[in-house]
Amino acid sequence: MSKKKKRMVKGIFFYVGILFLMAVILIPFFFMITVSLKTAREAIQVPPTILPEELTLQHYRDIFDTSIFPFLKYFKNSMYVSVLAASISLVFGIMAGYALSKLRFPGRATISNSFYCVYMFSGILLIVPLYRLLSSVGLYNRREALIIIMVVQTLPTSIYMLKGFFDTIPQEIEEAGKIDGLNYVQSIFYIVIPISVSGIVSVFVYAFMIAWNDFLYATIFLSSADYFTLPIGLNALFNRPDYIWGRMMAALVTSVPVVVMYAFSEFLMKKGTTEGGVKG
Repeated sequence: MSKKKKRMVKGIFFYVGILFLMAVILIPFFFMITVSLKTAREAIQVPPTILPEELTLQHYRDIFDTSIFPFLKYFKNSMYVSVLAASISLVFGIMAGYALSKLRFPGRATISNSFYCVYMFSGILLIVPLYRLLSSVGLYNRREALIIIMVVQTLPTSIYMLKGFFDTIPQEIEEAGKIDGLNYVQSIFYIVIPISVSGIVSVFVYAFMIAWNDFLYATIFLSSADYFTLPIGLNALFNRPDYIWGRMMAALVTSVPVVVMYAFSEFLMKKGTTEGGVKG
């Protein structure tokens, strides 16, 4: 067999494998969408139908019906917690990551190597001390308590990731900025951040996702339905005695913000890659 034919056969197997993997990943979403478009009776009938015999959008209407599922309230709470936690983690991560990457001071190596010590302890072990600490300052059943916890959870990784990105920036670029009269803070805003857009966006998305998907701490520290985030709200929706499969599958719309976040972050990372270079 010639080399050309071998490459062709390898290419065919490669793309067949990609298509198979995509099918495995997308089939569950296909069934979620089709079940969400079926009537309540058709969704549980045996044998099941692959495609809906009668299309209905009632389950999606139920998701946005405040008497059944206050989606907008939970969505606002999740956005409030996730955006603030990710932003705070990003700001502190940039400052600390820059200091550990570019500045020289005693204990720098020890601090850099000790970030992941916080992950040596299970999240369950931290619940009791965090509960007593936050309750003593009046933050129990407050969204701010969840924000603080999410910052604590994501900040070590944020610092570690950003330090790695800042380490790749040539020292000569910053030295040129200092010659032009830039101090450390100005160097961060005018040199480091524009060059590290892809890394900064990655850290923000990471912190946002951790806060958005949190269920454990939100369950412990939020007791009022007015402050519930989407994971807790969905759990309450699924545990109702009159649960409806179509309505549960229609809850897929709660993942739309995550998809939008990923798409937007990819756009920003590509933009940062093409525009973050230094002009000659």
